This record gives sequence, C-alpha cells and structure tokens, in this order.
Amino acid sequence: RSASQKEIKKAYYQLAKKYHPDTNKDDPKAKEKFSQLAAAYEVLGDEVKRKQYDTYGTADFGFGSGSAGSGQQYRHTGPTIDPEELFRKIFGEFSQSPFGDFSTVFDQPQEYIMDLTFSQAAKGVNKEIMVQINDTCQRCDGRGHEPGTRVVHCSYCNGTGTETINTGPFVMRSTCRRCGGRGSVVTNPCVICRGSGQTKQKKTVMVPVPAGVEDGQTVRMPVGRKEIFITFRVQKSPVFRRDGADIHSDLFISIAQAVLGGTARSPGLYETINILIPPGIQADQKIRMSGKGIPRVNSYGYGDHYIQVKIKVPKRLTDRQRALMLSYAEDETDVEGTVNGIASTNTGKRSTGS
Repeated sequence: RSASQKEIKKAYYQLAKKYHPDTNKDDPKAKEKFSQLAAAYEVLGDEVKRKQYDTYGTADFGFGSGSAGSGQQYRHTGPTIDPEELFRKIFGEFSQSPFGDFSTVFDQPQEYIMDLTFSQAAKGVNKEIMVQINDTCQRCDGRGHEPGTRVVHCSYCNGTGTETINTGPFVMRSTCRRCGGRGSVVTNPCVICRGSGQTKQKKTVMVPVPAGVEDGQTVRMPVGRKEIFITFRVQKSPVFRRDGADIHSDLFISIAQAVLGGTARSPGLYETINILIPPGIQADQKIRMSGKGIPRVNSYGYGDHYIQVKIKVPKRLTDRQRALMLSYAEDETDVEGTVNGIASTNTGKRSTGS
C-alpha cells in the first residue's frame, strides 16, 4: 500500500520482462500471466483505481482473491489496454535509447570464443576480435529518418509526449503510444535501420587480455552501448604445465650431472633460466624458482616455477664408459639384487668382463 508509482512501475517492468511470451515460448501460460500483470498494473498504476481497490476490496488478477471488510468484492476481469502495448509504453520510458528500441529488450548478451596461446594467456596480450553489435546507423547517423527528411509533430499527443486514456469512468495520463514520449514521429524512416537509428554491424575491437587468464574463463567487455562476453580457450604448452599461478616443467640431466652436480639451462616463461644442480640430486626432485610463474589475477605477485629433474639414462655405452660403470658397480655396497657383469665372491665383487 505504501509503494510509490515509480516503484510500482519498476516492479511491473521487471515482472513483465520475466513473463513476456517472447521469453517464455515453451510456457503455454505465459500469455495469461503477462495479461494478468497488465491488469494489475492498470489498477495499481492509476491513483483513482488504486483508491477504489483499497476501499472496496481485492481485484482478482489470477494470483488470489479476497474480500473487503464490507463483504463487497471488486472484481477486475482483465486489462482494458492491450498488454503488449502497455509493455512497449513502459519500456519506452525505461529505455535509454532515444528510439525506444524495443527489439533489444530480450536480446541475450553475445558470447565469443577467443583462442590464446599458453604464453598469451600467461603474460597478457592485446588481441583483436570480430564482433557483431548494434551501433549507430551510418546512413541516417542515428536519427532514424531518411537523410534530407525531417521528423513531424506528433498529432496523436499534439507534441506533448503524453496522452489521456479513458478507461470507463477513469482517466489515466501516460506516455504517448505513437511517439513514445518524444513528441514527434518519423514519417520517412531510414531504409537501412527502419527508424531505429541502429543497425547490426561487424566491427573489429581490441580486447585487452589480462595476464593470468585461464582456459574457459569468461570476461565481460563493453562494446558501444552493449556488453559482450568473451570466453578464452587456451592452448596447451609443449613445455609448461599450469597449476593456478604456478607453472611446472621438466629438466633432463645426465647421470654425471646428477651424481657430481653442475649447471644446466632451462626454458622459463620470461627468459632462459640458469639452474645450479646440487651433487646427488634425485630423479623427480623439484627445483623451485620463486616468482617466476604467472601473475596472480585476483591478488598481487607471481606464482612460482617448479622444475622437475629427469635423469637421462644412456641406452648405449662406449667400451670405456662400460668399464668405468663396471668399476663403479664393484664398489657399490647398497645394491638390492645384482648388476649385470658383476659377480659376488668371498672377497667382494668383481667384474666378469661380460
């Protein structure tokens, strides 16, 4: 009872969009609900009818019924104004478009897929994408009428932008249904945009891809007076594996490097990294390079780069290498099982020469 006319109108607009037949094509009752909303707004949106409603009883709009204290029931069977026409009128008031572009009210945000390399997603990049958007008609420059013609005074509302609607004993002033409240009408609409002032156009826009986006992540981007959604599809890297802001890669070293230690070079995300290999490093041991990972999207700093050590075991040996390995095997004391070419004797291990 305390809701203002502005609040009532806004509530009607939101509900009408929700229950409009165009957005509920699979619901056979959508048209009925839409009509009931129009009937409800016709009463609540008019001060005289609203007072009568509050005084004499409840109007049956299909959402329930009741009676006033006097026992008298005021029953409203349906809207006297076409529900679609009422919605278009209210839409014209809420729309920011000077032409009240009704066709866009049910438009779903456009979605696009952008392919990125692993490096582009990790570091960020400015990348172009072709989109189709509603933009100012190039023929009429958004005016809605043919070049060289003019709009004319609306005779329906006499240029006031409002009209008076008689609904039985009641009178309601509302936005002009003919001109949408503009006070003028287009008699020679643009042949390209048909008076809307806008056309669908293909445009190339630059997308600033933030560093650290992940595969499947979607961002929202304004384009003109609309927004588009861009979902990123990130290619796999042949070198790096990603875990949030951290990256992982493999480093292959020789047996001698693993035993004696040394240095190696490993590809990094931003530059080649010089790795110091400690003596006795084990297979699958990880070396952490702090801050060499991917920028953290929702916080500060960078992730880490973990380099996993892989030891290359040669498949072929020279005679000298084989002799050295056999000599080394003779001195090993912590071997589980046997080593080919090494025999155990009472005095210790010795090479069999095989």
